[in-house]
Amino acid sequence: MLSTGLPQGAVPKLERPGPLRERVYEALLELITTRTLRPGQHLVESELAGHLGVSRQPVREALQRLNTEGWVDLRPAQGAFVHEPTEEEADQLFTVRTLLEAEAARLAAANAGSAGIAALEALCEKGEQAVRDDAVETAVATNAEFHAKVMELAGNAVLAGLAAQVGRRVRWYYTPVARQRGKQSWAEHRELIAAITDRDEARASAVMRAHTEHTRRTYHDRDRDRD
Repeated sequence: MLSTGLPQGAVPKLERPGPLRERVYEALLELITTRTLRPGQHLVESELAGHLGVSRQPVREALQRLNTEGWVDLRPAQGAFVHEPTEEEADQLFTVRTLLEAEAARLAAANAGSAGIAALEALCEKGEQAVRDDAVETAVATNAEFHAKVMELAGNAVLAGLAAQVGRRVRWYYTPVARQRGKQSWAEHRELIAAITDRDEARASAVMRAHTEHTRRTYHDRDRDRD
């Protein structure tokens, strides 16, 4: 197996048109956020270029950008490695996420119409089915869609922009605890939908705050749970 350890079919296809460096960056970021490329994994330019069907130059540029953004660590004389997040980094991210999403839930309760609520219910059903099927990747992706939809229903473009900056990193942290959160996470989503449907802004904010706190606590307890 190659040192990058990519399973067959795991590498996303590079869509055309668009700047090659941007497409390579997006492909590598997707592999990192889904943990196909795992924290601490050595990233070999030539092997990644071979997987993606490109030259080494756009891979090198993508790795440099990912390093700047904190997804990759470039170590002198060693090469590139997927960043290994610290507990402090995770805690800071979850804290910011709670602030943003609690406010988004409040605004969604004030602004959401019947079509938006129906969309949340459909996503919740999809997520619950993924849990029943033990389809972790689908559950993670649907969870991200659900939270993005709440943010959309909030109707605040500035808030949505800030949330987008942390959204992928939240997915990165959520992936290793998705199975533990399982049914409980989607039950909490149901509570949130009920609060939004009732236009209860305070309850929607409180439910979202508790929901994100449960995920934060589960992430920090993950190693103990595996013992």
